Amino acid sequence: MQADRILHPTEAGLYCPEGGFHIDPLRPVERALITHGHSDHARAGHGAVLATAQTLDIMRLRMGPDFAGTTQIADGPLRIGGVTVDFRPAGHVLGSSQISVTSGDCRIVVSGDYSRAPNPTCAPFEPVACDVFVTEATFGLPVFRFPGPATQVAKLIASMAEFPDRPHLIGAYALGKAQHVIALMREAGYDAPIAIHGALQAMCDYYRTQGVDLGVLVPATADQVTAQLVIAPPSAFASPWVQRFRDPVIGFASGWMAVRARARQRGVELPLVISDHVDWPALTATLTELSPSEVWVTHGAEEGVIRWCELAQIPARPLRLVGYEDEAE
Repeated sequence: MQADRILHPTEAGLYCPEGGFHIDPLRPVERALITHGHSDHARAGHGAVLATAQTLDIMRLRMGPDFAGTTQIADGPLRIGGVTVDFRPAGHVLGSSQISVTSGDCRIVVSGDYSRAPNPTCAPFEPVACDVFVTEATFGLPVFRFPGPATQVAKLIASMAEFPDRPHLIGAYALGKAQHVIALMREAGYDAPIAIHGALQAMCDYYRTQGVDLGVLVPATADQVTAQLVIAPPSAFASPWVQRFRDPVIGFASGWMAVRARARQRGVELPLVISDHVDWPALTATLTELSPSEVWVTHGAEEGVIRWCELAQIPARPLRLVGYEDEAE
């Protein structure tokens, strides 16, 4: 198939021979195209990086100013060697993109991580007609059917009203999820100060520079935190930091909270099913909408998506690239 000559998996990740670049490579390479700033997609040490301006900013914030030899902002279609590449919104986190690679009359779209649900903190997913669609499968099983995020925010607000004397500590990944939860609370009319762990400060500050309204945020680093709602990265809940809060309600915002056993394992009293990935209905609806000639599946439950494609009579195959759950980092 022509697509295999345009893009194929290698030990370093998806590689385009005609363009001499990798997409979201697993190790340092000479030239990398990056879909978004999560660390299972964006890594330091590449010779050159092409990404959206926001993704490049995020990589600098997370990895330091010298994370790559050179950088270039992706702005409109760009010819690289024998192919044309274009970055289009993925709806996952700020700056996240799908990357289309076109050679002749064949177009491959690498979606990275993506979401079809409205998200006040980033541009929405933009469907791109293609011959091959590379989809994530983080939640690629029929069991994953997420409720609307407004219902989960209402659940959080109701818990805060029921337990006004208990601080609510919500675990949320530092890039994307934390800002998403805060923005959803503001959309729901919650205008009280929200305390954030120090590890979230730089990213929240950056989101604000990009026009995302997060309202009044206060540090959760002092011994006395008066805000009832506190947002922190999941790693903070295994540190002495959490001990400063008296009788807290422990919550966690993640698509994985749809699995009750995961919530119990983490000791989560208030599971919030809020995801920045597609659930099963959104994933399969996207494949139906795009109707590609072939689907490549990566990062997650590949077998479930492959089976659905077989039943839908869409040729599909797993890429078997190594990734991990950014929502649990």
